[in-house]
Amino acid sequence: MKGIFGRKTGMGIKPQGGRSEHWKSRVLRRRSLAFATAVLLLAGTLAGCGSSKPAATTDKPAAAAAPAKTIKLGGIFDITGATADVGKPYADGAKSYVEYINSKGGVNGAQIKLIDIDYAYKVPQAVEAYKKLVQQEKVVAILGWGTGDTEALKESIAKDKIPYISGSYSENLTDISKAPYNFLGAATYSDQARTTLKWIKDNWKGQGNPKVALLYNDTPFGKSPIEDAKAFAKQIGVDVVDEEVVAVTALDSTSQLLNMDKKKPDYGIIQETWGATATILKDAKKLGIKTKFVGLNWAAGEGVVKLAGDASDGYVGVITHAFAGEKSLPGMKAIEEYLASKNEKLSDKSQKFVQGWVSAQIMLAGVKNAGNNVTGETVRQGLEKLNNLDLGGLAAPVSYKADNHRGTDKVRMGQIKNGKFEMITDYIGH
Repeated sequence: MKGIFGRKTGMGIKPQGGRSEHWKSRVLRRRSLAFATAVLLLAGTLAGCGSSKPAATTDKPAAAAAPAKTIKLGGIFDITGATADVGKPYADGAKSYVEYINSKGGVNGAQIKLIDIDYAYKVPQAVEAYKKLVQQEKVVAILGWGTGDTEALKESIAKDKIPYISGSYSENLTDISKAPYNFLGAATYSDQARTTLKWIKDNWKGQGNPKVALLYNDTPFGKSPIEDAKAFAKQIGVDVVDEEVVAVTALDSTSQLLNMDKKKPDYGIIQETWGATATILKDAKKLGIKTKFVGLNWAAGEGVVKLAGDASDGYVGVITHAFAGEKSLPGMKAIEEYLASKNEKLSDKSQKFVQGWVSAQIMLAGVKNAGNNVTGETVRQGLEKLNNLDLGGLAAPVSYKADNHRGTDKVRMGQIKNGKFEMITDYIGH
């Protein structure tokens, strides 16, 4: 049968004359249309008989933003207990430094979460707080407080590999074999006592050896430097003539001072906190005692002036950390900046606030050195990398090594004049 464009032959159509190109084009268009229709029909059939899953797409949903990394630290503080007079401002300082660092982006991009517990200066409560922080909260390091509790926990601290910086400067915590994860943020109580005794010896103008009495409370904190002080005094030619125990919460020390005065000591070295120190100074003035008193770290600070009044005139203190009033120190600028953000002033804060601030500063320097893999072990290694860590004048620079976590043995000596401490030495040792 003939078509319009030619006659039927074998497998195709034979074109006629000059219509060949036009004919080819029409044929190709018809074949393409038929092929496309067949493909669509086949696709519809497969869709009806095949899987019910939606067709795959190359458009992937946007990935959810990764949650901000958080590093957990623990805090075991005395907010309401026997040493809260210095413990509360110390805790406030530590917490404030963590908040300040978080406002600056945290450490290595991670926010620091400080989970703190008030243990009220009771060792059993400190042990429970420690267990909760390590076992439940999974903290990588802890800022602690007292001597009794820190020493009681040191075996657990070592076993659990939890770097621990507390407000205790007990010489017992410097033994790496027994306390490999404890780090001291200031000179030990024993070093403080040694430096005090050397200062007494160097400034003694009287006849013979200077005579010294030791006044302390009956706690691990109070007794910590006593034996070392007596041994060092004997070594350098200072006579320890009396020891008196005054409770850390004492409101009267008359009997102890009368007993001490029988030995006529030239100096009395006090290992207490603000409250008991003020009691001793006020009672000594009332009794007319001429002994010159010198207090170790926790017995020094603005609180002594506030509590003892004019009875504190001439009192000498071991100063491990800067006073908030020392505005010229580079490190004080960060504290001022933080306080301004809280509508607070430096004049609202004490030296013990600075002390807590510095303890947290040291710990977070170790966390920073740990890098992105933050564990108890890496934080310990990070702390051991600190060499003359510049604390902006807020305290003596600290250095640690794998076999030495003492930090520093340097302190300043200050004396109360006109109602405030004035430095009478730069940082010195023994």
